[in-house]
Amino acid sequence: MNLCHRWCCSSDRWAEAVERHHLPWVLDGVDLGDNTLEIGPGYGAFLRVLVDKTARLTAVEIDPAMAERLRDRYGDRALIVTGDGTATGLPAGEFSSVVSFTMLHHVPTAELQDRLFAEAFRVLRPGGVFAGSDTVTSLKFRLLHFRDTCNTVSPDSLPDRLRQAGFAGVEVEVRDGRQRWRAVKAS
Repeated sequence: MNLCHRWCCSSDRWAEAVERHHLPWVLDGVDLGDNTLEIGPGYGAFLRVLVDKTARLTAVEIDPAMAERLRDRYGDRALIVTGDGTATGLPAGEFSSVVSFTMLHHVPTAELQDRLFAEAFRVLRPGGVFAGSDTVTSLKFRLLHFRDTCNTVSPDSLPDRLRQAGFAGVEVEVRDGRQRWRAVKAS
């Protein structure tokens, strides 16, 4: 992440927007169940709210410094794993839900994004849900990511990509420059 992006994602303003607006919209009607995995929590704006919404929370963060920061803040309430969301090493069928918020655009290629979808499918229990959100591309969003990885996912192609990973019941919705998705691992 570039400096501007780091500042925005670690700000109190962003944390408040996540708690009041983003997370309620993304998870509206989603049952997280008893064991949730968050892929790519970054600075933890979503994680800080999720710890109160599920009985057990695990988060996989690829950046060792960010993972350590999250352990310091939430290690007594969540298991923070330093690792890659495309190959977590976590047990298959372990989680009732997998979530990912505003991070897919940081995955540098479509192939790696598809591996992340496949990994989410692998670690979900039958009947489990994969839910998340990301920003839809815009000039402002691109400028925020100047000299940063920014590989946005088109909401037009996302449903087929999730189905190719094995998911059923795929829903993608776009609102106010953001997209949310929900998909289920069939029982």
